Amino acid sequence: MASLLGSVAAFTTLSCTARIHNLAIFREPRQQPSHSFHSNRCSALCSSAFLSLRPLFSPVPLRSSRWNTPAAEAEDVPPVEESPAPDPVEAQIEAAAASSTRKGEDVFAVVMIGSRQYIVIPGRFIYTQRLKGADVNDKVILSKVLLVGTPKKAYIGQPVVTNAVVHAVVEEQGLDKKVIVFKYKKKKNYRRNIGHRQPNTRIRITGISGYEEYPADTMPEPEAVAA
Repeated sequence: MASLLGSVAAFTTLSCTARIHNLAIFREPRQQPSHSFHSNRCSALCSSAFLSLRPLFSPVPLRSSRWNTPAAEAEDVPPVEESPAPDPVEAQIEAAAASSTRKGEDVFAVVMIGSRQYIVIPGRFIYTQRLKGADVNDKVILSKVLLVGTPKKAYIGQPVVTNAVVHAVVEEQGLDKKVIVFKYKKKKNYRRNIGHRQPNTRIRITGISGYEEYPADTMPEPEAVAA
């Protein structure tokens, strides 16, 4: 019996030793392949070649507006020329009035067409209510002149300026913009949406005449009015 136990213990010891030996074999570090030396050498050569290349352009320092010194700003800003002193207000008003006055616009009139009054100036056009029986390029004469004004005189009618007439030419017979007329009655299911365009006539003023013999009121001088 004792010999049997001794043999079992010896067998167990040998099997444990064999397992430990196998584990040590498998845990040994693997050797690196032979081509690793060549790969390391190539990477070293490439890095050295890249470091030896020169830059394609020279670096330029960045400039910012907040970093500019007062001296640099003085160099960049061009010198400002001094503007001449402005003219007096009276001279500016006279120059504006002279430039705004065009040929033929030194006289105007207030004329009544139908039930409306219009301010007319030679050379300009106005839209009026439809003139019946007038065709395009027809010449018309407006005789209800209520007032005629010039730079120095004013002809005020009572109610009209005698013998004063306004000459005009018909340019177009058209329509005004559409106006929507909507009718509605509650609880009756009644709704009506109607559009309407009022006929109109465009005439161009060619001249104002016949007012010279009418008594005129002299316009006061600007200096007297200011005083």
